[in-house]
Amino acid sequence: MRRTISQASASSADSKSHKQDGASSVVSYLANTLLKEKPAEPTPATSDDEGEASGENIFYLAYGSNLASKTFLGMRGIRPLSQMNVHCPSLTLTFDLGGFPYLEPCFANTRYTTDTPPPGPPGVDYHKTHWKKGVVGVVYEVTKQDFLKIMATEGGGASYQDVIVPCYPLESDISVVPEVPTGEPFDAHTLYSPWRAGGLNRPDPNHAQPSPRYLNLLTSGAAEHSLPDEYREYLAHIRPYVATSTRQKIGRIAFAVVWAPIFLPIMMISRKLVDDKGVAPGWFKLIMDGLKVAMWGSYDVFYKRIYGEGERTVESERPARFAEERDEVKPRILEEKMRDLQDALEEGGE
Repeated sequence: MRRTISQASASSADSKSHKQDGASSVVSYLANTLLKEKPAEPTPATSDDEGEASGENIFYLAYGSNLASKTFLGMRGIRPLSQMNVHCPSLTLTFDLGGFPYLEPCFANTRYTTDTPPPGPPGVDYHKTHWKKGVVGVVYEVTKQDFLKIMATEGGGASYQDVIVPCYPLESDISVVPEVPTGEPFDAHTLYSPWRAGGLNRPDPNHAQPSPRYLNLLTSGAAEHSLPDEYREYLAHIRPYVATSTRQKIGRIAFAVVWAPIFLPIMMISRKLVDDKGVAPGWFKLIMDGLKVAMWGSYDVFYKRIYGEGERTVESERPARFAEERDEVKPRILEEKMRDLQDALEEGGE
């Protein structure tokens, strides 16, 4: 179902919501801020009218898991008033937001096209960096209350920061994204976490591969909104992280068993701590930063050495029966006990 956006009038969304069961709801608190890196000093929107639609409504640009109704309508419970496919050439899509080893190695993020790209090993071909035409996504018109809910469920400012960017409407059912955008731009809020060397960032921001399940959210969301074929083809060819050895699959369980109970109590109260701008207090961000450093430190020092790679597929260890599935975008999670946790982690990334 497609609707067009209008600053004068908006149509009501009429999609069915997906209810979470009790266990998934509890675990979802873990997901909201566990899987993301610390941003630079926030640069929140200060104008009262920039990025706003009619009245108190706000334009919000989604480019990651929020493209999928399963996440945006279901898990976050947002009801957009209207929506439009857009092109934002001032931003570039990245997958450099650190996640949770073995389950959700990384999430979608953005950087300004004028920024210097983060360093990476020479000669390495990262499929996820092949898109060069700027961010393609969907602008939702949402109420101010729903926008604050989005911010709160995206980590309360402990992960992303709210920025305003110009967006250009995309015509319906086009196959190729234009090199030079056409039409009149309008401002929209979106989420952005700049990459900086050191600190909470991974040494190589392009090393990690998104999980098959997370990629499925992006590809299914792009199909739901009929984004341009060219962009959907790019998403479909991104290589996901797949555990190709038994020890990696054991490591997935071992890592979650240790770290989920540590984060869970904090996440149970995280949404209650945000202010009227959807931002968590500074002391909470410091606690989260410390836990993230400890989590990734334990992975680098211990888990990776014992259980193997938890961010990127090791093709040399892929069994022969997986030889034809190297570009799979459908989840193949064998550990039944990990399903509920990974369902919750879908809510934690953009």
